[in-house]
Formats: sequence, structure tokens, C-alpha cells
Amino acid sequence: MSVIKKRFELLKNTALYLRGTTAKERVEKLNRIWDGIVERKDDLYHAGMIERGVQPVDIAGELIMVKAEIDYTSKHLDKWIKPKRVKNTMFTLGKRCEIRHQSKGVVLNMPAYNAPTAETFVPMISAMAAGNAVIIKPSEHAAKSAKILEEIIHKALPENEAYVIQGGVEVAQELLSLPFNHIYYTGGNAVGKIVMKAAADNFSSITLEMGGKSPVIVDETANLENAAKKVAWGRVMNAGQVCVAPEYVIAHESISERFSLLIKEQMELLYNSENTGFNESKYVPRIINGRHTKRIKSLIDDAVKKGAQTVLGGGADLQDRFIEPTILKNMNEKMDIMNEEVFGPVISLLTYKDQSEVIEIIEKRANPLALYIYSNNKDNISFFLDNTSSGSAVINNNCIQAGGNPNLPFGGVGSSGMGRSGGHRGFVEMSNERSVVHQPLDKFRDFMLQFPPYSDKYVNMITKAIK
Repeated sequence: MSVIKKRFELLKNTALYLRGTTAKERVEKLNRIWDGIVERKDDLYHAGMIERGVQPVDIAGELIMVKAEIDYTSKHLDKWIKPKRVKNTMFTLGKRCEIRHQSKGVVLNMPAYNAPTAETFVPMISAMAAGNAVIIKPSEHAAKSAKILEEIIHKALPENEAYVIQGGVEVAQELLSLPFNHIYYTGGNAVGKIVMKAAADNFSSITLEMGGKSPVIVDETANLENAAKKVAWGRVMNAGQVCVAPEYVIAHESISERFSLLIKEQMELLYNSENTGFNESKYVPRIINGRHTKRIKSLIDDAVKKGAQTVLGGGADLQDRFIEPTILKNMNEKMDIMNEEVFGPVISLLTYKDQSEVIEIIEKRANPLALYIYSNNKDNISFFLDNTSSGSAVINNNCIQAGGNPNLPFGGVGSSGMGRSGGHRGFVEMSNERSVVHQPLDKFRDFMLQFPPYSDKYVNMITKAIK
């Protein structure tokens, strides 16, 4: 038996015990995790700087998401784990019907590299709150962060309740061959399909959080300066390595030219205010590795070759893993960048005349994880919301829906993901919602009408019910 399988069996053997733990016991473990995070926060800041060139305040933003999730779960968990009484129908008269949230067993969490702390702990919090054992397989592309997270988890929790397994593709493949009760995956579509097929082999339930090309609609009534600043920030933060980052803008033709100038101006103000170049700015992070840097640069070059005009940027330093914040316009569907998630600080500008054109443009691509609408017209906003599909949507802002409010379930639709995370919805996702019906045995409530030979009374009752 391999080391990985032994670890899995060890957690599997603990799962029944964890199912019986109280809300108080589970919350105590969550608090131990938070204490460990606080103790190692400077190490996490340093790792983030080395891996992605992000500032400590950026990593602190991840930690705030984790803290919010722990606080919210701790406040409500006692209520969540209690049986929930539900109403009766004609067929359950005289009975007590309830829903019990039961742990699934052993959960596998496979976070990505772009926000390793939040993506490790937010699903893990839900899994532990539901009473599951957890195995985490961090991304090897953020190895320094992954090692710190491993040390935090192994210090805070027994290794037969939560365990971190490091490694690359081979490790992931072996883990996916095991019969986990639930798998939570964050990443791209290609690996998402592999995860989904592996889950099917073992009938594992699954949560996929992937991404896609999230559009921004800017209509003729929008506050353009406000929109330009927010979109510029949303596209460049974390070097565009954000699953809900705006990927392309569809602007009304009457304001499109002005908007292109404003977003250029805002990118310069936010990320090149000293006019020393984007590469010198401490606020422009780096791409996670050389392979992805080269891929993003190739997308820019392909677009320019096929007719795109560079409004800003376009440069790169492959050695430094640097992609210059870039704005492209005059786009067409032949360009690779219009059909592939960039996951970098590059935004494409398109225009529209009629609202129907916006829907056509968005429908050419798979359902996105997020959709953003900048408008001051309620009818326009309603039209775009009613005629599009996305995992989430934000009006007159972007990227604020992810991780900031545990009351808002987070997730995708179609190729951008399935299932939901965060708060109560995350707890439910990691639980078996078990329907339970209690039948009293006293003669006044234990009716025997449904057994043959059927009485006239029973036949008449059923016949009337279908009329």
C-alpha cells in the first residue's frame, strides 16, 4: 500500500468519530487554525512576495476572507448541525419530518496557486464544520506558501483528521484514484475535466471552481471614470491571476473611445504614478512561472498579429515573469485571446450598438464565473441580468463578490464551475442532507390505509388528490 493510500485510510478510519463531534469541538479546531495562520502570517507575506510579487496587504486580504469564514461559521454552526424540522404534506400527516446534515466522510481539497491561503482554508473550514476529515493537495506552483500551510495545518490538527500531501501531477493522479466522498477543485477547465471524470469513477460528489472569460458591460449611462478605475484595478491586481477578474469589456459605441482612454489613464495612475515604468511598480505583481508568462505574451502577440491595436502595454520580461498591464482594442473572434482565459493583466475592448449584440458576444463563449455591468439605467441592468448567465454578477463594481460575504454563495455555472462555497452553503455542500421521517406508533397517527387490499376510503382519497 502506497504512503498516500495509507494516509487516506487513516483519515477514513477517523471519519466516523468526526461525524459525532459537537459544534463546540469543531469550532475549537477552526480557532486553532486561525491562531496558526496569525502566528505564521509574516512567513505567508514573504512567500507571496517571492512567488507572485504581491504586497503583504494583498495576502492580508486573503487572511481576512479566512477569518470572516471562521467567524461566520463559529457563530452559526451550532444551529446548522441541529436537525431542521420541515412542514408536512398530506402523505406525511401525523409524522415528524426533518433534515439532518451528516458529514460525507473524507474530503479532498485541491487549491490553485493564485490565492493559496484562501483557497486552502475556505473550503477546508466548510469541510471541517460539516464534520469531515480533509486531505489538502496544494499547488506545486506556489511551493513556498504550500509548505507554510502544511506546517500550520499539521501543528493545529491531528494528522488523522487533516493532512497535507505535497507533489505534482503524479501525486494528484494517485489522490484522484481514491474513493473520496467529496472533491473540491480550484483551477482551469482542462484539469477540471480530469477531476470530474475521476470523481465519477468513485461516485464522489464534487465542487468545481474554475473561471472563464468574465465580461464587463459598460453602457452609455455609466459613470465612465468610476468604471475605468475599478476595471483597471480588477484586471491588474494579482497580475490578473484572479478567477473573477474582468477579462474583456463590451462598451457602447457612443462611449467606447472615451472609455479606452480613461482605462489607460487609470492604469497609469494606479500602477505607474511615478512614471518609472510598470515593471518598477511594487503594485504590479508577477506571473506565477515562466510557462504562464510566455503563454500570456503569446496571446498578446497573436492578437496584435491578427489586427488588434495596443492602447497600452504589450511588453513582457519573461525572465522576470513580468507582463506589462495591457489594453487591446479592435478585437475579432479569430484571435486566441478571445477564446482562452488569459489569467494575466491584459484586457480586451469591444464595442456594441444594440443590446442584442452584447448577448451575442457573451453567448459565443462558455458561461463565465462572473459578469459585471456598469450602468445607471435600471432597465438596461435588468435586461443584461435577465439575458445572460454567470456564476455571480456585480453592478457598478467588480471582484467584490468573492470571499467578502459568507452570506453570498460563491461558485460557477457550466464550464466555470459547479457547486457553491462559503458560509452555510459551503457547509451544506460538504454535508449529506439526510431526510428523516419519524412515524409515531399510536393508533391515531399510524395510519395503515396504503396497504392492500385497498379500502374504498383510500381509493377515493387518492383519486380525488389527482383531480
